[in-house]
Amino acid sequence: MSVVSMAAEPKRAEQPRSGGAMDKVVQRRTLPLKAKLALGAVGAAALLGVAWFAMPDSSSQTVPTDRVVVSTVTQGRFDDFLPLRARVTPLITVYLDAIEGGRVEEVLVEDGATVQKGQLLARLSNAELQLSVLARQTEVTQQLNSMRSQELALSQTRLANSRALLEADLALKKAQRQYDREAPLAARGFVAGRTFEDTRDDIAYQRDRHAVLATTQRNDERLQTSQLAQLRASADTLQSSLAVARGSLEALNLRAPVAGTVSAFSIQVGQSMARGERLGQIDSPGRNKLVAAIDEYYLPRVQLGQTANVEWNGKRYPMKVAKIYPTVRNGQFEIDLQFLAGEPPQIQRGQTLQAKLTLGDPVRARLIPNGSYYNETGGAWVFVVTPDGREAVKRAVRLGRRNADYIEILDGLEPGEKVLTSPYSGLADKDRLVLEQK
Repeated sequence: MSVVSMAAEPKRAEQPRSGGAMDKVVQRRTLPLKAKLALGAVGAAALLGVAWFAMPDSSSQTVPTDRVVVSTVTQGRFDDFLPLRARVTPLITVYLDAIEGGRVEEVLVEDGATVQKGQLLARLSNAELQLSVLARQTEVTQQLNSMRSQELALSQTRLANSRALLEADLALKKAQRQYDREAPLAARGFVAGRTFEDTRDDIAYQRDRHAVLATTQRNDERLQTSQLAQLRASADTLQSSLAVARGSLEALNLRAPVAGTVSAFSIQVGQSMARGERLGQIDSPGRNKLVAAIDEYYLPRVQLGQTANVEWNGKRYPMKVAKIYPTVRNGQFEIDLQFLAGEPPQIQRGQTLQAKLTLGDPVRARLIPNGSYYNETGGAWVFVVTPDGREAVKRAVRLGRRNADYIEILDGLEPGEKVLTSPYSGLADKDRLVLEQK
């Protein structure tokens, strides 16, 4: 069987799809990568530039006008005074302290009572102190008796010396008379030579004896005088010591040292009081002063004798600065104001009054209203509003005295200029404020 090879059937050409011959492929054209990067960089730079110009300056700040106070610099009268809030305090206060400790046995007055000087307020007891005083008194008495015995012995010695000197003087006179009688007789031979020699020796002896006794008396007198002075000084010291001991015992009876009103006196019977413990105080009746606290800024300007006044029920009462307490506590110091011509009636201790302290004479000056901005700037600069009213610019100034209403301008501002006088909180680092109109 023979194999017949057949020719392969030619491949049919692929027929185009319907409409395929009518469509054309359009190729999309894109920018090169480098061009894209360049355009992105330019866009970013433009955005940064816009943001930079739109960003507010760090030295400036926008502030709404309704949040600030604008004041005008004026020319007027500056009254150099300082308003004070003063507290009524007794003019004289005497404190009552326990000089000696003890147990309260009796209380004779109550708190708020009016007492006279020397009046008994309370009575304490201290058995140990009483025994100590008695022992001290006995010791002092013994020492005084011993010194009196020594003084008596010295007096007796002085009398004995005087008696001996008198006897020696008498013996000398007798010997002198005997010598005067025998001398002419012995010269004529009527008195034996031996007898006259005895008379001559006797008068010499009496003279020497008299001289020795006189010297002894002078020395003893000098020593006795010094010793007696020392004994009397010692006796006075002992007497003073005894008086102190008795005084400490008497101090158990608490008496009013001055007349006045007793306050803070709240001791009770049976209460034990330590030595030096505060028992109360006595205030001067009807006499008061004012104590005022002042900012330390005014310490160099407040002087003794400066005048002040207090208005009470429509009447003005003159006062003066009587005392300055220079110690500064919490940024303040205190002064005492004393009434010059009577004080307001019926004022009570602890009551608060409004006073006005005069620091200087009134003067004509450029003024701006006082405010808390001064404390924040120290008076070295302020924000001055520009003529168009849209901005406020920081300007260095020199400010002077202050009172409750105004501050004196020394340099940097002229009348008619406008200044921000509201608080500068958070604005101290700014040089320019943009005033935003609402």
